Amino acid sequence: MPDQTPPAVRHIDVPVELPHVVITVTDTGALNVTVNGSPHEPPPFAPPWDRAEFGTIIDGLLTTWACPLRVEVRETDGTIYTDIITPNARRAIPANEQPAARPVPAAPPRLVELAASGFIPGEDVAVALVLGHNDAAGDGTARGLLDATQLALSPSRQVILLGRISGAVYVGHPA
Repeated sequence: MPDQTPPAVRHIDVPVELPHVVITVTDTGALNVTVNGSPHEPPPFAPPWDRAEFGTIIDGLLTTWACPLRVEVRETDGTIYTDIITPNARRAIPANEQPAARPVPAAPPRLVELAASGFIPGEDVAVALVLGHNDAAGDGTARGLLDATQLALSPSRQVILLGRISGAVYVGHPA
């Protein structure tokens, strides 16, 4: 006679009333999220959520609440989708496969303009920041010393040496 023992059953504590997650899709494609009527916002300084973050939102709420969620998605055309999503219904992602954390965008750049005349039309004009000054040696040679981290911040990895009196210019790539 075959074994009639039921397979192991995973037990999940289920609250009497499930957390109610409402995700409303706006006309711009952004997602407004509430949990039990309270707003659930993206992290500080992050852009508004969009459809691509749906899984991230649900995973985060499942982790926070550690119980099944009643999820309601309201589309712009009035369609409403409802589902119960349980923590064990999703595949556990091994640590080495975890997606990278969503980068927090930096503040938009504040641009500063510097304009000058006297250049040849179409001439390539370098834009460089002065990080320091050194004196030229007795034989007229000069060198610039930079911290490697400063050089790493430069997309071109170029260094410009400009003689303030002679007007001599050297553009090179440090070793």
